[in-house]
Amino acid sequence: MKITILCIGKIKEKYLNDAINEYKKRIERFVKLNIVELKEFSILNENESSIKEAKSTETDLINKYIENNYNKINDKYIILLDIHGKQIDTNEFASMYNDIKNNSCSEIIFIIGGSHGLNRTDIKNVNYYLSFSKFTFPHQLFRVILIEQIYRILKIDNNESYHK
Repeated sequence: MKITILCIGKIKEKYLNDAINEYKKRIERFVKLNIVELKEFSILNENESSIKEAKSTETDLINKYIENNYNKINDKYIILLDIHGKQIDTNEFASMYNDIKNNSCSEIIFIIGGSHGLNRTDIKNVNYYLSFSKFTFPHQLFRVILIEQIYRILKIDNNESYHK
């Protein structure tokens, strides 16, 4: 099994990169983890038109990346992180992971949009819309949260304890 986190933007803060690298090292005991950072669209004015253009451009970037890098998409499971997605707890997340793994899926792809989100209905081939909370998180911090949860579900999947 391989896990890819496909995200918009680069992490600029050292402490977030340190956390991501630590969890990545832990995760790779269990699975191959790939983090793909796509270019974030620069917005000069925070107006509705600029935000709409950013979301559209970043949505297109994600679709093009998937189209250009996955010639066989049917053995991939795509999870879009979206505030309007379904909220589940960690045990349900671990169970979902186990089901995906046992259904001949070679890779799970998690998609994290940029600071303004994505055009969720325009992302192609999404299997599941997942929300971690109704709160809005900075997308860079959210990457750390997602990676920690991936590590947690892998520990559960391997019947290992995890400090709470």
